[in-house]
Amino acid sequence: MQTETIAIHAGNLTRSVTGDVTQPISLSTTFFRDENGGYPGGHMYSRVSNPNRSALEKVLTALDKGADACAFSSGNTAGMAVFQALLPGSHIIAPDDMYWGFKKQLLSIFKDTLEIDFVDLTDVSNIAAYIKKNTVMIWIETPSNPLLKVTDIAAVAAITKQHGLTLACDSTFASPCFQHPIEHGADLVMHSSTKYIGGHSDVLGGVLITAAHTELWEKIRNIQQIGGAVPSPFDCFLLLRSIKTLPYRMKGHHENGMALALYLENHPEIEAVYYPGLPSHPQHEIAIKQMTGFSGMLSVLVKGDGARAKKVVNTVKLFAQATSLGGVESLIEHRASVEGPDTKTPQNLIRISVGLEHIDDLIQDFEQALS
Repeated sequence: MQTETIAIHAGNLTRSVTGDVTQPISLSTTFFRDENGGYPGGHMYSRVSNPNRSALEKVLTALDKGADACAFSSGNTAGMAVFQALLPGSHIIAPDDMYWGFKKQLLSIFKDTLEIDFVDLTDVSNIAAYIKKNTVMIWIETPSNPLLKVTDIAAVAAITKQHGLTLACDSTFASPCFQHPIEHGADLVMHSSTKYIGGHSDVLGGVLITAAHTELWEKIRNIQQIGGAVPSPFDCFLLLRSIKTLPYRMKGHHENGMALALYLENHPEIEAVYYPGLPSHPQHEIAIKQMTGFSGMLSVLVKGDGARAKKVVNTVKLFAQATSLGGVESLIEHRASVEGPDTKTPQNLIRISVGLEHIDDLIQDFEQALS
């Protein structure tokens, strides 16, 4: 099936006792056992599994062309499950432009148990020098947050296969519609389902998809089920509802993102635009090779300092000044002030999540704000 069909049908129950076309919400925390102590309905306890979560994991596995998926209560807990599954003393190579929430995890929660090097992974020739005897994983983020750097997944996968390492890819900015890291050699794919998968800024979630049922994956599944940081049945229901429109929403985000990027690239008050769909992007050719669309995420450098950038985000009318991304409404933020005093993000950088409003209105809003 094609992506649009998978999104609508892969998460549906094959048979419902009451004949529901849309899968109902199953709020029960526990399930009937039979006379032999088994579980004829396939579920024992909602922390371990739930009909809504199973349906969500099924459709996300199909969308990302994997072997299995684990849904979590947030993107941060999804990433944390990967780091928790690694043995103490393990070494990870991570991107220098890594989502600050994960970077903060590694530098605080895992600082005494894991060894981390943050590397510019857009330069694949630079990676081998950082591989050590205790290296177990390369974590990539493509496109990255907030500089929209693009990493060549297949090229990094060749290195991980050569050295027997695991390749994990944060593909949140691309969504399962525009990028399939497993097809390019990734072992694990991570999404913050709060973002494009949810798409309406009303549900928190995260997901991991695996290319195969490995020992590491069994550890991750164990952490999910025993640790219990899982989405509620209602959260899963909301995500399943949103996934049905995901392919068509992503087409709109891509079209609006490209149009706004082209407009801003030619604006005299903008110093630079970071958007993989632009030919001027330094990794544009790699992006074309591994992505089928470029979503609605872009960052711009405003001419001037941080105060000038903050003035712009305070002057727009349609763009909500708020963190997060991937919703139907357009969001904007001065990213460095979100990341705190240790950020390496330029002070004049604005991160933009382009929504599904009419593009003429969005452009006009920026025009008045920049002028």
